[in-house]
Amino acid sequence: MSTAPDPGKQNIPAQLVKELRERTGAGISDCRAALVEAGGNIEQAISVLRKRGQAAAAKKATRATSEGLVGSYIHAGGKIGVLVEINCESDFVARTEDFQRLCHDVAMHVAALDPRFLRREEVTQEILDREREIYREQARATGKPEPVIEKIVSGKMEKFYEENCLYEQHYIKDEGTTIKELVDQSIAKLGENIAIRRFSRFKVGEMDGAGPAEDASGAKV
Repeated sequence: MSTAPDPGKQNIPAQLVKELRERTGAGISDCRAALVEAGGNIEQAISVLRKRGQAAAAKKATRATSEGLVGSYIHAGGKIGVLVEINCESDFVARTEDFQRLCHDVAMHVAALDPRFLRREEVTQEILDREREIYREQARATGKPEPVIEKIVSGKMEKFYEENCLYEQHYIKDEGTTIKELVDQSIAKLGENIAIRRFSRFKVGEMDGAGPAEDASGAKV
């Protein structure tokens, strides 16, 4: 009489483990375990790792993060530069290669996608009201009924957060992963609470806020 194979003893190809590790940054043992749980399906394994990361992040969310690093990234021949501060719980974790890579990758992402805010909670009410009114007028122009208009506005506001808030943007190296999920994966891997505290993006010729830059003589350029 035959017996069903033990899922814990599935033979997962090393190449599949390697691919999952490259796509998620998770450890080898975590990748193998996720693939076993997912029956060798790499997309389902990614989902398993995300859920574990989210669970780990939720458990550690209240723990203080007083250590960390300031990461940097320079792009386009020195025309764009980013500084980002990411905090963790201990100097030991801050000095690990994985944490340093996270700082670099987040800084590179900021250079590429230029988020306006860190989290959706930072968006001012004035900006939210303005965006909602724009979306509402656009939807009204289509002649749709009011209940449908409100659903359209709600959907467009979620898209606004996704495009403008760093934590909700899709990671430049893996569009199936948000920056929050990237941080959650690092929390699960490194075993400490991790949080992006702040960032600054600089581009030659741009000023903070609206308005043209000036040359050395004070003339507008």
